[in-house]
Formats: sequence, structure tokens, C-alpha cells
Amino acid sequence: MAEESKQPASAGGAQEQAPRVQVDDKHAVSSYSNFCRVTGTPEELIIDFGLNAQPFGVPTEAVQITQRIVTNYYTAKRLLHALHLSVQRHEQAFGVLETDVNKRVIQRPQQS
Repeated sequence: MAEESKQPASAGGAQEQAPRVQVDDKHAVSSYSNFCRVTGTPEELIIDFGLNAQPFGVPTEAVQITQRIVTNYYTAKRLLHALHLSVQRHEQAFGVLETDVNKRVIQRPQQS
């Protein structure tokens, strides 16, 4: 179960740090995903994750969904912000991530 603990404020009247949530992840299951689909209702978002065995073009086989997260829009907005900050830090360190697969593929000259 998650517990909140407050960090002590530093001397000199500095602002109090936001509470930190402790997590227990010893039962967490990790899996890889290269496919994501987002659907929803007026009350919640449904985020499906899976493995697309044919990442180029339109897959001829169905993508197997292995994980589904159902969340409210408030949590989704916090997740969006956290992901944005993480990607922004990564791009500052390693360069811009190109999401268009066709632009990432190196075109090799054809041999005759």
C-alpha cells in the first residue's frame, strides 16, 4: 500500500517539498510494448499495450494486447505531463526522437 511521507523543510525558510509517495513494486510485472491504442469514454481512458510483430506497414496478423490500463482523465493528464518531461529530458541529452519510421530508415543506394 502506498504511504506518503513529507521531507523536512530545509533551514532558511525554503519552500516545503511536495510529499513523496512510497511505492512497493516487488509484485510489478514488466513487459515490452511497441504498440499502443487509446480509446475512452466520457469518464475514463482505456490504454491498451501490445506487441506488433510486423511494425512496418499494415500488419496482416492481429496485434496481441498484453496489458490494459483504465484510468480517469485526471490521472491521464498527470501521466501525460510526466511522460512529456521524461521525453524532453531524453531529447536534450540524446537528440530529437523521430516518430515517423520512414524518416528513421536509412535509404541505401541501389546496386546495379
